[in-house]
Amino acid sequence: MSVGHYENFPVGSLLLPRRLRVAVHAIYRFARHADDLADEGDAPAAVRLAALDALRDELDRIAAGEIPHTELMRDLARAIARHDLPLAPFYDLLSAFCQDVVKTRYESFAELMDYCRRSANPVGRLMLALYGETDARSLAMSDGICSALQLINFLQDVAIDWRKGRVYLPQEDLARFRVGEAQIAAGAAGGLWTPLMLKEIERARKLLHAGAPLGKRLRGRIGLELRLIVLGGDRILQKLHRSGGDVFSARPVLGWRDWVWMMWRALRAR
Repeated sequence: MSVGHYENFPVGSLLLPRRLRVAVHAIYRFARHADDLADEGDAPAAVRLAALDALRDELDRIAAGEIPHTELMRDLARAIARHDLPLAPFYDLLSAFCQDVVKTRYESFAELMDYCRRSANPVGRLMLALYGETDARSLAMSDGICSALQLINFLQDVAIDWRKGRVYLPQEDLARFRVGEAQIAAGAAGGLWTPLMLKEIERARKLLHAGAPLGKRLRGRIGLELRLIVLGGDRILQKLHRSGGDVFSARPVLGWRDWVWMMWRALRAR
């Protein structure tokens, strides 16, 4: 669920109430712009960080009740004011994007989860805030779903991330299963690659299933949207499992048959 190309961000979804669409689009544009600053083009790290710092300055202006300098941030300020959105998730997203500029390896699963806390969980928390669902239990379940979706994206994109110079599989797990980065570079799914991936798949599945009851707990469109998102994540995990984690031969994606099945399941699960 890297914002970059949020496969799970409900932008433009017909399930979104009309009253929330402007705000969701403003949040998405902020997140997408910040992610592009961190990831796209050939700018040096110092230039990227300076651009992200400028966005943080704009958030500071919003926090101080001042008018931001850019149209993008003025739109975001209006959404924040209209829906009384918390600012912490936006700062967390910027923290994660800045980390993307300078950090390309994660030693442990705990370190990776800390990144997910700032790169993925804020999106779920902002969506819940838009719907007025801010109790601790809902936030915790949302965090589980969002972190799981981020991990699923990492598993799907091992080869893509490698080409960007990044490895999101924990280094301690690579060492435990005797999988070197040369194997990732070669796109080889031999040796203990499958046991490694099955371990990571199970971690993501447990997080996803722990948060899944939120989809039934929330009523109306947000509940249906969330059930679809959870089912989509679970479907990708099934595809990853069946392939033994071989994401080099083919990146698992959702096809139209998957969407028909997911909609049927989501509607039945009300």
